[in-house]
Amino acid sequence: MGRGIALVFSQYGNEVILEDSIPEALQRGSKYIEENLNKMVEKGIIKAEEKEQIKGRINYSSNFEESVRGADLVVEAVPEIVELKQEIFSKLDKICRKDTILATNTSSIKISEIGKNVSNKERVLGMHFFNPANRMKLVEIIRSEYTGDQYFERAVEIGNSIGKVTVKVLKDAPGFIVNRINAPDMLFFCAVIDRGIEKPEELDAYAKAQGLPMGPYELMDFVGLDTAVHLLDYYAVTLSDEYNKCKIFRTLVKEGRLGKKSGKGFYDWSSGKALIPKAEPSEKVTIMDIFAIEINEAVKLIEEGVALPDEIETGVKLGMNRPFGPISVAKSMTNAEVKKKLEELSKTFGLKTFEPARSIKEGKMKELISMKSFPEPAKSEEKKTVQEQKKKVEGKYSTLILEKREKYVARILLNRPKHNLISTDLMSDLEQAIKELWDDREVRVIVITGSGDTFSAGAELSQFIPNMFDFVEYARKGERIFKLLQEIPKIVIAEMKGYALGGGLELSLSADIRVSTPECQIGFPEVTLGLIPAWSGSQRLARIVGNSRALYLILTGKRITGEEAKNFGIVSEIYQKNSIDEDTIRLAETLSLGSSPIAAVLAKRLINRGADVPYDSGLEMESMAAGVVYGTEDLKEGISAMLQKRKPDFKGK
Repeated sequence: MGRGIALVFSQYGNEVILEDSIPEALQRGSKYIEENLNKMVEKGIIKAEEKEQIKGRINYSSNFEESVRGADLVVEAVPEIVELKQEIFSKLDKICRKDTILATNTSSIKISEIGKNVSNKERVLGMHFFNPANRMKLVEIIRSEYTGDQYFERAVEIGNSIGKVTVKVLKDAPGFIVNRINAPDMLFFCAVIDRGIEKPEELDAYAKAQGLPMGPYELMDFVGLDTAVHLLDYYAVTLSDEYNKCKIFRTLVKEGRLGKKSGKGFYDWSSGKALIPKAEPSEKVTIMDIFAIEINEAVKLIEEGVALPDEIETGVKLGMNRPFGPISVAKSMTNAEVKKKLEELSKTFGLKTFEPARSIKEGKMKELISMKSFPEPAKSEEKKTVQEQKKKVEGKYSTLILEKREKYVARILLNRPKHNLISTDLMSDLEQAIKELWDDREVRVIVITGSGDTFSAGAELSQFIPNMFDFVEYARKGERIFKLLQEIPKIVIAEMKGYALGGGLELSLSADIRVSTPECQIGFPEVTLGLIPAWSGSQRLARIVGNSRALYLILTGKRITGEEAKNFGIVSEIYQKNSIDEDTIRLAETLSLGSSPIAAVLAKRLINRGADVPYDSGLEMESMAAGVVYGTEDLKEGISAMLQKRKPDFKGK
């Protein structure tokens, strides 16, 4: 993996020395880097001159001492042999500068074990890249019990600076996040074959039918069955001796069938790809078996203080190349469902590894997977209270930012880079933010938009929703939350920019006023994906633009620009991209100061409700609302301001 790690560091402007004691390994590394750079040029990812610059920043060496002496960061990527790694780190300790970060790319071995002979253990940590390192987005940053905060945070910064998504592993534990979640999976897949329950191709066919890019046996072949055996041996010592019970992997390795690297494993790889026999998808093993096992291990990681739920979710998604991780699945299941499935698996296979974790046994799974931070060590009660209050304020919303500004304006910023996709967490945060603003007398106008250059590209489609009924409830929840924007006694402005697609457009349509950049991409792609707008889009769009135009936009999935949306009657104002944030706030301030809050709310309700009642009933509602505003102090202020030729000072009374 060293060659891929060297390439990615060089791509982001770093001077790199790729060191190996075997010259042939360096030659293979150089060839790999050349081939990958050529592909990047062909695909237009980089220019030809950039290729030469990247190559020029990589030096090759077989002189260990010279290579590491002046380094700011050393990343070790030798085979998973504890003694070999310990020997290398002992040498690094003697040769490197005292402030050099010493990182290991180990996939499973405890960091404290690797660095046990280093004098300054504070600078030893894990930077676990995923294969191929120059293409996989994830890096696990792992701290041992000795790692200093300054070194740990610097490693996170470095990981982010080379275009990676870093996840923090806060406690040194076998397998860290991704491989730890994968550990009981391996044991399960081994047990399935050992017991003759299914054939590899049947389970792989089932996995692909569920939308996974590779089945488990094809993936293990791809990674290397010898690697799997090394991991099982390590987990047998560090987690449970039950990992020694796996037979099929060890049998294949003894026969020299290591997977892709040897040309044959579970499957024949002689052509460079797995030749998988055709098979019907498994009916004896289900995706819920795997989900329950992974949720269980994720819960154990949280219980042990190894990683927080969001880090686990991100790690599994990116590290295993999946649309969702175990935390998303756990949120869609009941504690009782997970507990029952784990008890069944434990009994069927006779393995304690599959027994429910403590929190699942106690019915506390949901509480645990909702954690945003681990409790800090107890100090004085006074200091503890201050810390808790600070945490409450900072961690109130994890997926959006609520800003309360001057002049009676609040702004809700969707904050899920890079496209502000709407997840169940974001919907919950949005509901809470709307309710927080509902009775706030200091807010008259709400602006809702996205952080960065995008409003929202739609729903997070990678979320796990187990069945049709749950999807119905998921749709109804979105409808109810978006309707709150229609019902809230404030003026709501949607600021559309970048993309306002699918669920993002439905959120916009729930606002009272919509503004947009000219080039904003607006549309409903659902039908082209086999879906339909399910958060009120089919109903709201037709009421705004009429049935004919609504049918056209929804049935074709066509994207229109902000300018076109204004012609359709969807958008009221067009603002330029470089000024839309400021222009929208100015509009909000004009409305908050220039319109009576009571009159604005009643007018909003008349228009929204009037469409649902007979014309005469609407007129009756209108006359009653007029009677209400006639008795307000705001009316008197409005007339006085007009006569005195000044701006009104409405009080909302």
